[in-house]
Amino acid sequence: MTDTQVRRAVTAERAELAELLAGLDAEGWDSPTLCAGWRVREVVAHITMPYRLSSARLAVGMVAAFGNFNRLADRTARMDAATLSTSDLLKSLWDNVDHPWRPPGGGLSNALSHDVIHGLDITVALGLDRLVPEDRMRLVLDTIDPRTVKLFGAKLGGIELRADDLDFSYGSGTVLSGRAQDLLLVLCGRKLPAGHLTGEPAERFTARD
Repeated sequence: MTDTQVRRAVTAERAELAELLAGLDAEGWDSPTLCAGWRVREVVAHITMPYRLSSARLAVGMVAAFGNFNRLADRTARMDAATLSTSDLLKSLWDNVDHPWRPPGGGLSNALSHDVIHGLDITVALGLDRLVPEDRMRLVLDTIDPRTVKLFGAKLGGIELRADDLDFSYGSGTVLSGRAQDLLLVLCGRKLPAGHLTGEPAERFTARD
């Protein structure tokens, strides 16, 4: 895809997520997601954080977090989720569907990955059967490599992830199957609700009730 096409994919992904969030009630916004300790509102606060976080606030936050970006991201998401209303969070997403933000050191495909993964953190946890369009999913899967898997802390030794809805596999060993978007979440260290994965290793990557 050209940069223009990827930018359109990013915009479409954000707009579709915003439309979905607009239909949630208060209980939905306070529901847990696949991100441990984060409700829907914290995940949306995190997705929109780059649009609100100034360079000065980032620098101060990194100092307070002793240089740990994950700690900064968690603190910021919790603080913004507590101080911003759902309307504020939704507006922040709508107002920035075409924002040019890219992750530090990453490109447009990485920005798309960020939105797709966190969107799935919400929809899968809520039991909403939203299927990420194949062209976007292939772009995101192309960003996955051993360094990425290590960064997310996924333990996949001796396992082959094999999608049953498109041509994608990762690793070698005992087969773990599912839709590509579910396997993407496994690659990102998430545990999924029951019924999303099949194969002998499925229980390892399934959340307990």
